[in-house]
Amino acid sequence: MASELDVRARLQRAGQEHLLRFCAELAPGPRAALLAQLEPLEPEALREHCRRAAAACARPPAPAPDLAARLRPLPPERVGSASGVAPQTRRLWEEEGFHQIALNKVAVLLLAGGQGTRLGVTYPKGMYQVGLPSQKTLYQLQAERIRRVEQLAGERYGTRCTVPWYIMTSEFTLGPTAKFFKEHDFFHLDPNNVVMFEQRMLPAVTFDGRAILERKDKVAMAPDGNGGLYCALADHQVLEDMERRGVEFVHVYCVDNILVRLADPVFIGFCVLRGADCGAKVVEKASPEEPVGVVCQVDGVPQVVEYSEISPETARLRAPGGGLLYNAGNICNHFFTRDFLQMVTREFEPLLKPHVAVKKVPYVDEEGNPVKPLEPNGIKMEKFVFDVLPFAKNFVAFQVLRGEEFSPLKNADSAERDNPSTARRALLAQHHRWALQAGAHFLDAHGARLPEQPRDWRCTCKAGSSSPRSSWTWTRPGHCRPDSLLDLPAPGSPRLRMQPRPGLQGGKQAALSSGCRTWTTEALLYYNMWMISCSARLLKPLHRKTSSNC
Repeated sequence: MASELDVRARLQRAGQEHLLRFCAELAPGPRAALLAQLEPLEPEALREHCRRAAAACARPPAPAPDLAARLRPLPPERVGSASGVAPQTRRLWEEEGFHQIALNKVAVLLLAGGQGTRLGVTYPKGMYQVGLPSQKTLYQLQAERIRRVEQLAGERYGTRCTVPWYIMTSEFTLGPTAKFFKEHDFFHLDPNNVVMFEQRMLPAVTFDGRAILERKDKVAMAPDGNGGLYCALADHQVLEDMERRGVEFVHVYCVDNILVRLADPVFIGFCVLRGADCGAKVVEKASPEEPVGVVCQVDGVPQVVEYSEISPETARLRAPGGGLLYNAGNICNHFFTRDFLQMVTREFEPLLKPHVAVKKVPYVDEEGNPVKPLEPNGIKMEKFVFDVLPFAKNFVAFQVLRGEEFSPLKNADSAERDNPSTARRALLAQHHRWALQAGAHFLDAHGARLPEQPRDWRCTCKAGSSSPRSSWTWTRPGHCRPDSLLDLPAPGSPRLRMQPRPGLQGGKQAALSSGCRTWTTEALLYYNMWMISCSARLLKPLHRKTSSNC
């Protein structure tokens, strides 16, 4: 380890010697920890980082004056749709995706460097429970979806296949995430196929360009954004690991979307058959004011333009059909070829421009007293995973339905949107739709059939109940009825029955009764009924055979 004199000399070159102002007061252990944290910081890079942060923050956020003239929506030939396409075309995409999965050519990569601070917790967001009756966390839901897509691809092609799960963590989330996975037996995935790696950390900076000391013995650090992925891939030889496994296509996504479809074969197949090196799932913007980035073209080059960079007049422009002209909302859900990621890490990563995030950063004052600021006082510089879109040779976008694939978990329940309640409702409503589409109906405790629930049903928890397994009810204004949900019904809740729909024949018929598993269907979407539970049993659709295991 470098000596204090060496570290001090390096900080002097960076103009950040104030980080050692309490060093003489520290005991040997904390002093060594501070020096170890400071030693890897290159003086020139640190100086430039602090300068750029202060300069970027000083520029008022405003749309570029000529952006509107340079902006264009994506041309139709670059856009596919999960719903607005002929069934045979969708089946072709799905078949190609399953084929690549069966060949072990597909991996998923989770961006999980953030904590659940805005949710009011200090642990990684993937460990959060939104209040599902099953009490499953985001990590568990995602792990089970990986297992299921492996099973379906393997059954379809008569082989055993693996979808490796790469998880990018940060200094804050690596330890808790690794411990959580071990405690839960990796959710029945092979630990060798779950690869965790850590992204870089950058010092937080004051508005006048000084790195912030969080404690006397610790610099305030922050992850370098989800665009730190590209440096992290190189730092930890992740792409080399993918190459050894034969992975050619990578599905990258953020941890907080409870509806995310991992290794979605329709999306994978669409991108592969289009010969894309880079792709993005998008949803239609709910309104011109919705605070999501827009996937579009600037000077003919694909990129994501942040909502704050688009003028209100441009955001409100309408297409000939009446919809928003710039309606492709970015949801941080991407397809990359491994070759493209290798090209980015080798050539283009240094060209990515960091973005400014103004935050409340704890610090010590000049007397060494800890301070938790009430207002933003610091700058965190981040890169975004979508910053590489302009470097793609063949970029495509894939529009999906918001209600089926996008419900982010960003805020605590005190916020109006993107909170645990909205995420929970989105998943339960999706399960309910799937059951109805497959021919299911619900019976109350007396065996009487319940009417279909309208769209405005809300799942709420009875006051004073400590067990979500027995307390969730579907309600609407002026109406309440017994438990009837799909994530994991409590004992004694209404039963879910499946009956053949008129017109369905042979393998498209399905039968399901309470407490038993009986399936003979390929008509369900591949994510659908595997998550539906009945009398605390997980029901899984079987391929060309029936099973009745009560």
